[in-house]
Amino acid sequence: MKRRQAIKTIGLAGAASLILPKLLAKDLLAQANLELLKLDFGTGFKWGVATAAYQIEGAWNVDGKGPSIWDNFSHKKGKIRNNETGDIACDFYHTYAEDLDLVNQMNMDVFRFSIAWSRILPNGTGLINQKGIDFYNRVIDTALEKGIEPWLTLYHWDLPQTLEDKGGWANRDVINWFSEYVSLVANSFGDRVKNWMVFNEPAAFTGLGYMTGTHAPGKKSLGKYPKAIHHVVMCQAEGGRILRALVPDAQVGTTYSMSSIHPKEKIKKHENAAKRMDALLNRLFIEPALGLGYPSKDFTYLKEVEKHMQVGDDQKMIFDFDFHGVQNYFRIVATQSAFPPVLWANQVKPVHLVEDKAKLTDMGWEVYPQGIYEVIRQLSAYKGVKKIYVTENGAAFPDQIENGKVKDIQRIQYFKDYLGEVLRAKNEGAPVHGYFVWSLLDNFEWAEGYHPRFGLVYVDYETQRRTIKDSGLWFKEFLK
Repeated sequence: MKRRQAIKTIGLAGAASLILPKLLAKDLLAQANLELLKLDFGTGFKWGVATAAYQIEGAWNVDGKGPSIWDNFSHKKGKIRNNETGDIACDFYHTYAEDLDLVNQMNMDVFRFSIAWSRILPNGTGLINQKGIDFYNRVIDTALEKGIEPWLTLYHWDLPQTLEDKGGWANRDVINWFSEYVSLVANSFGDRVKNWMVFNEPAAFTGLGYMTGTHAPGKKSLGKYPKAIHHVVMCQAEGGRILRALVPDAQVGTTYSMSSIHPKEKIKKHENAAKRMDALLNRLFIEPALGLGYPSKDFTYLKEVEKHMQVGDDQKMIFDFDFHGVQNYFRIVATQSAFPPVLWANQVKPVHLVEDKAKLTDMGWEVYPQGIYEVIRQLSAYKGVKKIYVTENGAAFPDQIENGKVKDIQRIQYFKDYLGEVLRAKNEGAPVHGYFVWSLLDNFEWAEGYHPRFGLVYVDYETQRRTIKDSGLWFKEFLK
């Protein structure tokens, strides 16, 4: 049924949005089973794709770049599926212009990317690698020339190895190291980049990197983990202050992984487990920035983090971000203790209630569109959260290229369902201002290597040939 015909059928005569309250008009359109339209989200809504340096750049030791913890970790046998590495990845270091053309072809407004810290500071501090600065200048300038907004993430999990050798995020000196890095990036690119994210998913890189050891730097330490949490919280706020001081008119944010967390049954054991998981997975880095401190009342283990606070830290943890990014991939069904090793095992392979494997992605994650609505509503309920962007959302499916095409029907439906829930939250008053797809390209998916394909663009890793999938073509049509 055509949109205008449907409106006429339900008695709105093509003018529902002018005559009836906005929410009623949206409800009636939904009842008519209409396709989403770009205009439903508003004229100022941002649409983009997200990437991360280590996952796409390759060129791991080219032009003066120093090793990162992911270079080191992936080169250790048995750490990555099939012993794969990000040494070449998508070779974005050499193909960035072609890849930005793909962003344009899909009618996206925004290219979200991160800086590889060790590409511009090979030793983490001190010596500056001008060739690394030059590379990111080329990426930014090319994006702007193509009419694409560059949104820059300061840290997407690839700490310089030289700093990890000194204790990494578990060493309080990291606050000074990070401040030096942020200042360099702000001064180098702040004249053109106006939208910034300090961290990508701090709960993930601290938990998986310093507790379970399943991600770089591969530590399993009850001693280092709480230290890393606190120092990252401190750096999150300090990074925001530096950006605001050095970049005129900057929009400064940071991004969190958030999952809808449900008790499996309405019994005290499951409900308490859900509360603890929520504290550690969803609230741990948000609440300190908002001046609420650590959520240790709901998860007493976090008192271990508070032990590492020094005088004045309670105020230094606070920063008034212009926006908060939310990243949602699955829900978690709580049944047991949230002691960190158990908790993080559940995050990597979350417990789910569905038995239909068709409702699971290639990562084994449940397709649960309502979850993104729930976490957006949860984030928007905080006083002090002004704007929200969905800075990552997407799914891996077993894509295959046939006759030059990738018919990823499941992914198209995934986006339709999740975008419908984003729109529902927005229409109910949540300040959602944009949606960025994970990811532009199939890429190196951390410990899972190259097996999961999340991209809107299929990458043949042997030839580096790109093919826009049907989901990318769907966005092209949706956003034109």
